[in-house]
Amino acid sequence: MKIIVMSDTHGNYPLALRACEIVEPFDAVIHLGDGADDVQVLEQVISQPIISIAGNCDSESTAPRELLWIGGGKRVLLAHGDRYGVKSNLTRLERHGLQLQADAILYGHSHLASIATLSGMLCLNPGTLMKSDTPTSFAILEIDSEGIHARLMAID
Repeated sequence: MKIIVMSDTHGNYPLALRACEIVEPFDAVIHLGDGADDVQVLEQVISQPIISIAGNCDSESTAPRELLWIGGGKRVLLAHGDRYGVKSNLTRLERHGLQLQADAILYGHSHLASIATLSGMLCLNPGTLMKSDTPTSFAILEIDSEGIHARLMAID
């Protein structure tokens, strides 16, 4: 299973669409918030499923603020990150992931792309696709019989 993970698009749906074109073929898109309008555009253009949560800037969104998604037999926590203070550290988010017995945690909010392993869980922030931020990035998450893996992709 190959999944595009993006966050914090903040209105830059053209770059989000370009990420989809670059990665094709893929099985799904996960959007981690701060781009609810961009998710609506993606839903109209691509045929693959889109799993999305709302971020702190998505005040009109009806999407959940957090989600435990099961994909490829793995438990994946989707959280924007603002409620867990991710700009300071990942301690609260890590603790929450452990409570949910997550295999991976995907989060955004900080606009800083990173991949880490915390308490045995893959912890991924795909960065941002916001027009005024550099660098811009997204991630590819792959779930297979070998496990769950991620890689960051720079895009401009």
